[in-house]
Amino acid sequence: MNEVSTPPSSRRLPRWLAVVAVLAAMAVTAWFGYRHWQARLLQADQTRLTTLNQLAALEQSVEALRRDQRANARSIQDAAATNRVLRDEVLGLGQRNALLEENLARFLADSAQNGVQAARREEAELLLSQAQQRMLYAGDLEAARHLYGLAAGVLEQLDSPDYLNLRQALLQERAAIDALGPGIRAQAAQQLTQWVDALDSLPEQSPPAADTTAPWWQQLLSPLVEIRPADATVLIARSERMDASDALQIELSLARAALERGDSQAWKEALQRVDNWLQRLWPDSLARQTLRSQLQQLQAIDLRPTLPELGSTLQQLRSLRAAKESP
Repeated sequence: MNEVSTPPSSRRLPRWLAVVAVLAAMAVTAWFGYRHWQARLLQADQTRLTTLNQLAALEQSVEALRRDQRANARSIQDAAATNRVLRDEVLGLGQRNALLEENLARFLADSAQNGVQAARREEAELLLSQAQQRMLYAGDLEAARHLYGLAAGVLEQLDSPDYLNLRQALLQERAAIDALGPGIRAQAAQQLTQWVDALDSLPEQSPPAADTTAPWWQQLLSPLVEIRPADATVLIARSERMDASDALQIELSLARAALERGDSQAWKEALQRVDNWLQRLWPDSLARQTLRSQLQQLQAIDLRPTLPELGSTLQQLRSLRAAKESP
């Protein structure tokens, strides 16, 4: 049997291709391996960079924690120092309070009597001030005498020799007020009331004049007809007299109001107008002249008389208090 033989060149060609294929496979494998190795290196670099960043952030956090720890340590030291200072201050305040309590107790023990005298002095000053106001503004002598009596009782409780002159001045002031009696305004009000009551006794017409030289026909008619001279200043009409009487009552009310408030000028002006209406309502007579004289005496009354002794005790008491309070 004849065997077919392959030429040598044809048997070497597949081997060469196999070698090329193996080399190509090795090259591809090496290329992929290199790429994988590069990727691993890149990933390792990124991991190292991330680790370095985390480590730097961790170091920054640790440094911030250390700073906070140092700040807290300083704060604790400052707080401890402040506590020591406060403790020392509290101890000092306690000692100072003890000293103040001791001084206060000593002061109260020493000035108890002075405090009582100061309170009584203030009370006496208040009573004297009220009494002076009642005298000057209200003219109420009874209330003023009562207040002066209370002030004298308070001053009697002060046994200090400094108040001896004060009590003597108060005695002189009370004597001067007692000498006024019921008071200028009360006396003036009573006199005005009596004067008004006396108006009813005034004749509304002039008395007839005895004339022996009158004609025989006047003497013949005198039992039947009374002839009097007419005064032009005296109101005769009934309506005019009623209006004038009302005006007189108004002026008397104004005079009483001025008397109550102690207004001497208004008192005099009101009484002057009363005198004018008196001359218009009643003719001239001895009774009218007497009432006019009494009215002039009422006009001359000073509703607020000046007493040299009034207020002297209060002035001395205030001077004494100022001397005691001055350093």
